[in-house]
Amino acid sequence: MASEIDELIEKLKAATVSPTDNTENTIEVLSELAATKDPKLYDKYEIADNFLILIQCDDINVRKEASKCIAELTKSEEQRKKFTKPEIIKAFIDYLRVMVENDSDDMELTIQNCRALGNICYLNDDAREIILDLKGDMVLIRLLDITDLKDKTNALQFVKVRGGLLSNYLLGGETLAKRAMDLNIMAKISNIITIGVENVEENEDLLLNTLPIMSILTENVADLNFEANLNLQLARVLAASTNPDLAEMCLELLHYQAENDDVKVLLAKDGLCETIYQLLEKYKTLARTSEARALMKLACELIVLVLTGDESMHYLYTTSLLKNMENWLDSDDVDLLTTGVLALGNFARTDSHCIHMVENKTMNKLLDVLAKNNGVRDDVRLQHALLSTLRNLVIPKANKSAVIQAGLVETILPMLEIHQPPVVFKLLGTLRMTVDGQEKLALELLKNTALMDQLVHWSKSSDYAGVTGESFRLMAWLVKHAYLSKIAYALPRKGDAPAEQLADKIPNMEYDRSSLDVFINHEGTIEAMVNMLTSQHLVMQNEALIALCILCVVYLSTSSGAVESAAKLQDSFIEHDVGKKLAELINKSSDSMTKEIVENLQNFINLLRTSEKLVGHLEAHNISELLKTIPILTEYCTI
Repeated sequence: MASEIDELIEKLKAATVSPTDNTENTIEVLSELAATKDPKLYDKYEIADNFLILIQCDDINVRKEASKCIAELTKSEEQRKKFTKPEIIKAFIDYLRVMVENDSDDMELTIQNCRALGNICYLNDDAREIILDLKGDMVLIRLLDITDLKDKTNALQFVKVRGGLLSNYLLGGETLAKRAMDLNIMAKISNIITIGVENVEENEDLLLNTLPIMSILTENVADLNFEANLNLQLARVLAASTNPDLAEMCLELLHYQAENDDVKVLLAKDGLCETIYQLLEKYKTLARTSEARALMKLACELIVLVLTGDESMHYLYTTSLLKNMENWLDSDDVDLLTTGVLALGNFARTDSHCIHMVENKTMNKLLDVLAKNNGVRDDVRLQHALLSTLRNLVIPKANKSAVIQAGLVETILPMLEIHQPPVVFKLLGTLRMTVDGQEKLALELLKNTALMDQLVHWSKSSDYAGVTGESFRLMAWLVKHAYLSKIAYALPRKGDAPAEQLADKIPNMEYDRSSLDVFINHEGTIEAMVNMLTSQHLVMQNEALIALCILCVVYLSTSSGAVESAAKLQDSFIEHDVGKKLAELINKSSDSMTKEIVENLQNFINLLRTSEKLVGHLEAHNISELLKTIPILTEYCTI
């Protein structure tokens, strides 16, 4: 084989001396070279200069065959490097420039030129740099102006190689893409899409070989926003196409564009979401392969993305999409079901929408779906979507009792067995929103030992910061909403009341504190509340202070009669170094503390001082002096 190739190379070099003396022989040698199945067989040969002569000779057929041969040889990385010469690239660019300017009819030579130049550019920054230096990008982009091809036989092949050449060149990165934008490439592409959308089936190949260029530009030009009409044309192509590859390209481009809220509104008003719904309903039974399923998910994600915009969501709430998404709650397809849930969750971003969804029993359907999917082996993405949506629905006060009565808590408590962080995070957030202002429920949950076990566990051991934070917050909220209404009058409006006055105002225990008894006697709960004092977020620091104030009011009263619980609480405070945590809180957050936090901090410290045992503990950590360093208190003193 090696000797045959050596012989062929010698023939090539001989033909190069005078390529047009025996044109048939030259073409025969080139054809034989181009037909070789493995271009790497030629890696050791230095033949680029020979081809430079051939692609510039007078005989057009020799030039065609030579260009074709280069296209094949440069499929090899080694030969690609050898053909990366300014003279060779300039020869191709010069031909293409003349062809574009004179509207040449010879598509065969143009095709082979594009193939050769495209393959030389593949993963080759040096070649791209030469093209840029030659201002060859102006020529390449002008190829997009060729839309009316007289040579119908070669039209398809030209469209393919043109797309390949431009793609291989533009993949060179941001500089080349931005330069292409300056050369008005998007207007030329938009013109092609306009032609293609007139008959998507007939122009399928034109679109398939043009849209990838848009994808490359999107990836390399930051914040590239298409003209409104181009986005609408892409939506038209998506609606009309039966080709999955073309549909995927349209979806990906629209997905990127729909990150912009104005585009969300544009697509919403154009009916894109309803179009996608109809397409998915039409083809859902055909999504059996992984590729088809991925395409289906991409389409579903675009519906949800459009709904994340406020204006687009409000518009779509008035359309058939709302009912369509409700219908998907009955779907056996988990992707359609999840999309329906996510869509409804996005609709549930206003109180009026949430109240309406509870009144029309959409909430009950969501709970039914969750009841069937609340186990450790059920789909995590669906669970996350359901909890997110139900959390939104339970936020309005008008909805809380209805959602609780419908069985929300009973449905989600079994999900404590699930340890997927995203699900746990939403689970805890949903419970927290549900207990807001719901004293009876808060009292019940404070006594739920399984819940407390998990909250304590997650507050200590979760690697997911969101889960840790929500565990702290739910405990604090349960304490607050179970007891704050009972003892609120015992807390002064300002935090500077003397400890003895606070002690006098602590009420007699004329209410059931059994739930709180269970809470403070549960291992790890007091430690969690104390640790919460040094949370990163001010809102959590404040929530911890409120919960701790409530504990003190209830148990540090001389008339409470809860001697054992009071002693346990005091011992727990000391064991878990409440003084140290307060010192950390003041040192870390004093500059950013709000008036409310400072007042709650003072209240808590004064409540702690009603216990002789805790007075010494606070003094050991210099709390009185640290309080004086809080800027907002210094300002009050100055005034």
